[in-house]
Amino acid sequence: MRLTDYTDYSLRTLMYLGTHRDNLVTIQDIADAYGISKSHLMKVVHQLGLAGLVETIRGRSGGLRLGKEPEEINIGDVVRGTEPDFMMVECFSRETNECILSPSCELQDVLRRATTAYLEVLSGVTLADLLRNSGSLRRLARVQVYPREKAKAA
Repeated sequence: MRLTDYTDYSLRTLMYLGTHRDNLVTIQDIADAYGISKSHLMKVVHQLGLAGLVETIRGRSGGLRLGKEPEEINIGDVVRGTEPDFMMVECFSRETNECILSPSCELQDVLRRATTAYLEVLSGVTLADLLRNSGSLRRLARVQVYPREKAKAA
């Protein structure tokens, strides 16, 4: 199974915000850190904001911060919310399936169980789990975030 870039960017955005909890950051900071498109990140951050995972602070001293504590952000939920579907093979779709093996094929059930197991593993992980090496993750991003307005306690 392969995640879309959208999901990848969503997870990396959350990890970046989680490793920079002491400052507000901008979309440009995240784009520069990961070498990805600012316009793609704007869509990602918008959706993460709608989901309550990211809080946006407007204004000259504004920026982004996590909308929830890392322990409250379930990675399985993020992946389910950002992936368009989990159709691994064409026979997963009743509308577009043209596979002649479908009526007797056991592969479909095996792949469904594998997908379910995959999502169950992700559901057992929080953003806090992914941030255990936050110091190292922050150094690897190699972008200095200059203090803007200290993130206020919610």
